[in-house]
Order: sequence, then structure tokens, then C-alpha cells
Amino acid sequence: MTKANYMAIDQYNHTYHNLGPHPRKELMRRLAKSRAAKMYVDRTNKAAVHIGWIIGGLWLTVFKVERMERPA
Repeated sequence: MTKANYMAIDQYNHTYHNLGPHPRKELMRRLAKSRAAKMYVDRTNKAAVHIGWIIGGLWLTVFKVERMERPA
């Protein structure tokens, strides 16, 4: 079983690939920052969900990357 891999997209549509299993730590390393704040979005049922981080003025939405598998 392979470990989870993540990618991120900021508000300017710049992508950050191959973040590995610890995306916050890797993003902070790549951006040379030491602080990160959680970023949330509100669902239609009024529940807030964590979707990424705000690091150095960038709003980074994080996505889990999985291999696409479909039955033959």
C-alpha cells in the first residue's frame, strides 16, 4: 500500500505537486515560512470543513492525489 500523496493550488492557480504524506510541513518548507493557519470553507448545511492552509499570504487548497482505477 502506498502512502497518501497531496498537491495544493493557491489563489493564483499556482500548483504545488508531490507534497507527500505531510502537506503542511512540505508547503512550509518550500515557502520558507514557519507559521500556517487552517483554512476553512462553509458547507451548505452550515458545517465548516478544513480544506487547506494560509501560509505567507497564500491561500492553499490541498487535494489528495489517488490513482484512477476503473473496472475493465
